[in-house]
Amino acid sequence: MKKQHTCGAASVTFEDPVFIQSCASVVSQKEGEGPLGSCFDVIGKDPMFGADTWESAESTMQKKAAELAIEKAGLDSAQIRLLFAGDLLAQSVASSFGTAGLGIPFYGLYGACSTMGESLSLGSLCAAAGYGEHILCATSSHFASAEKEFRFPLGYGNQRPLSATWTVTGSGACVLGCTPPALPIPNQLETLRFQNYCAVITGITTGKLIDYGFKDSFNMGGCMAPAACDTIFRNLQDFDRTPGDYDAVFTGDLGNIGQKILLDLLKEKGIDLASRHQDCGMLIYDPEKQDTHSGGSGCGCAASVLMAHILPELIRGKWNRILFVPTGALLSKVSFNEGDTIPGIAHAVVIERYHLPDKSENYNNSKK
Repeated sequence: MKKQHTCGAASVTFEDPVFIQSCASVVSQKEGEGPLGSCFDVIGKDPMFGADTWESAESTMQKKAAELAIEKAGLDSAQIRLLFAGDLLAQSVASSFGTAGLGIPFYGLYGACSTMGESLSLGSLCAAAGYGEHILCATSSHFASAEKEFRFPLGYGNQRPLSATWTVTGSGACVLGCTPPALPIPNQLETLRFQNYCAVITGITTGKLIDYGFKDSFNMGGCMAPAACDTIFRNLQDFDRTPGDYDAVFTGDLGNIGQKILLDLLKEKGIDLASRHQDCGMLIYDPEKQDTHSGGSGCGCAASVLMAHILPELIRGKWNRILFVPTGALLSKVSFNEGDTIPGIAHAVVIERYHLPDKSENYNNSKK
């Protein structure tokens, strides 16, 4: 059994790493036309994904990502011990309806756009504790279902301010495990491994609710930036690290507005993150060519960028250690219509490039 230790005020470090054995991403046409278009596993030309409703389309998309992650790991659904999944819709129906047919023990999550961080955190805790050999993590979002849920139906045609973000139609899924993934086999096995390098989770920092009094649902970056600041700051404190200990720090979907706020807030704490910060919402779209204003957002934003871009680049050596910090704005249509403020949350996951011994099958023996 792997050992895990609490670290500082809000973090956990794993004595033995948790392996990310495979990953998969599914997006729609707009995301496929963006800067990362060549990275995604599946690009759907039909935003309905063959379904009759936007909600069913999102369920179909998440199911496809989950099935693809399992397949790429060389597994079947019966070998997955637990599933942690979530989305933006009420009662997380995209996840529950989408994964119902997989027959995997299921925990439905809601952390708004931070849900991928929540899923990876809980999944890695369970894997490290020995509660499952293979654990599936997945999230999704859909532009049309999110607009319908939180803002206005598409047919209303309301104007979007420049601070608004564009909800990503996408889903990301990955399989976590206690053992390293096998070497990929062309046209047979697509595990997350490059030669003797793979991606591992070595620690997590759980975020807390931060409410600066924002009420504008068209400025999600402003709502979430204070939470991202708090989590990043506490991660550095808990692990006794500086920004230089990370090759990159990826937030989920702060966008242009939220990034500026985050960097200013961290500067007030004496931390300069400007040279290392990247935002998934700013990576997935070209704001000028695609008219996405502040950037991308949604559960599927951080998840699809992590699976399609960050993890593959990490195992190939672009980075050695990154901090993945998905961000969420915890509003509902009820709380918003009643005039409540919008608190934010962010969860941090430490992901590192890991070099395996020459014979990975001897990994467990080498740890004894």
